[in-house]
Amino acid sequence: MSGHTPPLTRLEQKPSEADQIMEYFKQQVQLLKEKALLQASIREEKKLLVENAKLKKDIDELKKLLQDKQKRRAVKQATVPPVQCTSKLDTPESTTPAACTAHATIASTTTTTTPATHKDEGKRRKAERKGEKREKKQGVATLDHDARVDASRLDLRVGRIMEARKHPDADSLYVEEVDVGEAAPRTVVSGLVKHVPLEQLQNRMVVLLCNLKPAKMRGVVSQAMVMCTNSPERVEILDPPSGAVPGDRVTFQSFPGEPDKELNPKKKVWEQVQADLRTDSKCVATYKGAAFEVRGKGLCKAQTLSNSSIK
Repeated sequence: MSGHTPPLTRLEQKPSEADQIMEYFKQQVQLLKEKALLQASIREEKKLLVENAKLKKDIDELKKLLQDKQKRRAVKQATVPPVQCTSKLDTPESTTPAACTAHATIASTTTTTTPATHKDEGKRRKAERKGEKREKKQGVATLDHDARVDASRLDLRVGRIMEARKHPDADSLYVEEVDVGEAAPRTVVSGLVKHVPLEQLQNRMVVLLCNLKPAKMRGVVSQAMVMCTNSPERVEILDPPSGAVPGDRVTFQSFPGEPDKELNPKKKVWEQVQADLRTDSKCVATYKGAAFEVRGKGLCKAQTLSNSSIK
């Protein structure tokens, strides 16, 4: 028989060693089972923690919604605590019939004023909504007005030159004091020295553009502009119709609307409109064919210059 002994034979010869090995394997199997159970429990615990956090968040949101509803309900259903009076035997001084009467009076007043308060609140909100609508309409009207560029935006008025004199610091300029129907006359600086004799300006009726931005001309602030028609050879002052008085508005039948309070120089409204201001073949001042008109009194005209520009 060979000297090499098979392992099985050795185990049979040493039963105690075999038992130890089997016990070791059993322990290892048990450890693996416990480890697997532990890992499974950890995963389950993490899953439960996530679910718990989600449930907590949902509960907090529902709680907040419930609190908001309760607050709104408390505001809508403002109630007054009932008035209770006890008998004389066990009633302290603070709850005597007189105190109860006062309490009832206060409660009655509160009950009476609560609906009034709600009514006032409703009126206030209604007024706010009306104000918002009015502001919105005004905003739209302002946008429409700014988008419209025509002669209706010019504040043209009839004026009377009360006094005219030479500009102290400019040989080519006149300084006029003009009545345009306001509390005080306006000072106007005009470059008419070479075209109109000074004596022809005294007490003369003219048409003025009154909503140009005031401008300083050689030290004197000019608050309006005398409207004239011109050709390469000469300049003529526009005449308002007979019977017109200082302050009369000059309008255009085909271009209704209110003038700007003051023309914005940056938007070049005057420059755009002026390009279409001309006298027609009958010397009538026009804008795109619509006459300069003082309602009920007549049209504005030049003396002799027809088909000429106006500025």
